[in-house]
This record gives sequence, structure tokens and C-alpha cells, in this order.
Amino acid sequence: MTATPPTPHPAAASGAFGPAAFQLVLLRRMADFRPDLAEQARLRLGASPAEQRQANKRWQAMVRSPRSRGALARYRSVLGPPESTAHRRIGDLECEALLWPVPLWPDLRFEVLAGPDGAVWNEWLVRAPGARGPVLETARDLLPWSATVDEVARAFAPVRPLEGTAPTRWRLAFTASGEPLVAEFTYGLLQEVRPGTA
Repeated sequence: MTATPPTPHPAAASGAFGPAAFQLVLLRRMADFRPDLAEQARLRLGASPAEQRQANKRWQAMVRSPRSRGALARYRSVLGPPESTAHRRIGDLECEALLWPVPLWPDLRFEVLAGPDGAVWNEWLVRAPGARGPVLETARDLLPWSATVDEVARAFAPVRPLEGTAPTRWRLAFTASGEPLVAEFTYGLLQEVRPGTA
């Protein structure tokens, strides 16, 4: 009995760069930590490794293009109108938070924070409004792809932000059950937890 190949996602198989292709870009970076989960998610999208490489190549070309209209315009072009927008105050600064659904993770949203001039301040995955996040009490609860940066920061406060190893990565140092740990995130989603230094 032969396995039935996955049906290509229309947006992944077509020439258009849309939400499905954008998810392939997210997975390409997450595969640095969790190739197993990224591979399973790619198959759910019905995309081949070649299609994923092409999506990443096209995304990088858009990011680096001298004719680029800016990050916020790029996200609107690729992801369409946001599901919701809201004004937010961070300290003395005001910004706009835009949320887009991410079909691979129904309980998450891709959030972009943009300043008054349209400049993008932050871009990552967050829990969808109204969705229940994981119960995080011990290090054993910190499973890959289970939690976002803000959820881990709240559950194990106080935390210490560390410099990420790439623009799409975040790291948090904290203590759980008396053990120093470092959590690694890609696009705001937990990838792995490893021992830290006291």
C-alpha cells in the first residue's frame, strides 16, 4: 500500500506569495531548532522542500528589495487585511498592534507592532485573544511550540531577556524549581529549553 501524497495547499502551490508561503518561511527558521516539528508542519501545508526553499528565497528578496514599501506594507500585501487592529501603549510610546491568523497554529496570531510612522517595532507569534494558553508551572511544562515569549515570561517571572542569535530569535533566562534555564524562541514561539547559568 502506497502512501497518498499530501494535497498541495493552493497558496503554496500557486505563484502567489500568500499566507501559506509565509508560514513556510516561519517553518524554515524554526527548523533550526525543531526539524521534526517543522517537517510535519510543512507536510500539513502540502508543500515540498523545494517549494519551501523558493518561498524563503522570495521572502528574502522582498525584505532586501530597495523598492520595498516597508515591513508593514509587506505584511499587508502578503497576509491581507489584518484580523484585528488595536492601539497600544508601551511605556510612553503608542503603537498599533495588528493581528493575522496563522492556520498552522489556530490558537496563535502573528502580531506586528507598528509605530505612528508605520515603522515595524516587533513581529512575532502571540496567543489569540480569548484562546487558552498552556498551564506553565514547571520546566516539564515547557514543551516545544507550546508557549509564546510573553506566556513564559509571565509564568516564570522574573526573567532576564538575552540577546537572540538571529533577528527572528528571542531568549529568556529564568529559574524554575531552583534550576537556571534558558528558553529559545523563534518568531516568539518556544523552541527549546536548556540549562542556563546561575
